[in-house]
Amino acid sequence: MGCISCSTGADGQPKGCKNNGTCGSDGCNKLTVFDWLANMSLPGDQEPFNGVEVRFKNGRKHFYKNPENLSLCMGDVVATEVQSGHDIGIITLTGELVKVQMKKKKETENVDELPKIYRKATQKDIDIWQKVRAKEPEIQKRSREIAIHLGLKMKISDIEYQGDGSKTTFYYTAEERVDFRQLIRDFASAFSTRVEMKQVGFRQEAARLGGIGSCGRELCCSTWLTDFRSVKTSAARYQQLSLNPQKLAGQCGKLKCCLNYELDTYLDALKDFPKNDIKLQTEKGLAVCQKTDIFKRILWYGYENQAATWIRISVDSANEIIVLNKKGDKVQSLEEFAIEEKVSENKIYENVVGQDSLTRFDKPKQSNSRRRNIRNKNRNQNKNQNNSKNQNPSRNRNPKKNA
Repeated sequence: MGCISCSTGADGQPKGCKNNGTCGSDGCNKLTVFDWLANMSLPGDQEPFNGVEVRFKNGRKHFYKNPENLSLCMGDVVATEVQSGHDIGIITLTGELVKVQMKKKKETENVDELPKIYRKATQKDIDIWQKVRAKEPEIQKRSREIAIHLGLKMKISDIEYQGDGSKTTFYYTAEERVDFRQLIRDFASAFSTRVEMKQVGFRQEAARLGGIGSCGRELCCSTWLTDFRSVKTSAARYQQLSLNPQKLAGQCGKLKCCLNYELDTYLDALKDFPKNDIKLQTEKGLAVCQKTDIFKRILWYGYENQAATWIRISVDSANEIIVLNKKGDKVQSLEEFAIEEKVSENKIYENVVGQDSLTRFDKPKQSNSRRRNIRNKNRNQNKNQNNSKNQNPSRNRNPKKNA
């Protein structure tokens, strides 16, 4: 992710505006929200909303109140209230849009019940915060070694230090219940901090770590998707996708969330289609549905005794035949309702990809016979020159000696 002025550098930090992810647009971070109410003024008798949205590591967001009425804007680093100590986060949203986000995420509408913001972070707070953040990769590696040594079937996917460095949260995934009581003791003695263990699902793990999907773009769960709905294999079946788990599964190992994006449109289009298990009764025999084209609203049927021959009919024709069958009537044959495929003689568009060679401008290679002829020609020329020198030895004498 990156805004127009922040291109990502080699170390993962934005290098354009030099704000290290705290620019005014907040476009360098995960799950950003555009404040479309920022330029609108409130009515004269209405006070601005006193709640703000604060982002922490990997897109974790919480809502806080501003009891001191600090002048806060997007990108400010603040110290927030926690159970013990304080945490450091970045302001991502202020104003009336925070109320809308709280309602969307079903948070309490009473601002007084929210935790508060202590102050804007001082340079000392930021130094401590960056120091503990720099220790996280090494701590994560060491924590995995301890879990493997204890024989626990779990994967520690990420850790997060509290802003003041007094507490460490370990995020892990596990397929079964894990008894990590001894693990917490070992973590507390090894890292000298308070330890909190949080189990997350495989989708939440992918959202925290991020990555590139098969579409070539960043994962939806780590950029804009905030809720994880269950995805079933029937979603792929309705969209006539191949039930290949390698293609349908995302980086989390579960079915891709994007299978639900167009599912409602497909279900609306399939309302008029007859079910695939309904057989059409004709005088020539029973016909079974072989293929469906949702976009063109066309069905292919084949007789049971002639499975290799498919007949193309429209959805309306199929529904008409089904209505006649329910009344006890049979049609003569499906050929009466067949749709002939029209092939245009004049090609309006022609795909020319692959017709031109990529090496068409390169120097063509000479054939073996051509190279052999050139070699023999050069050999004969050298032989003739040697013969001419032998026939005229006076040419080889020293001219000064002849004089």
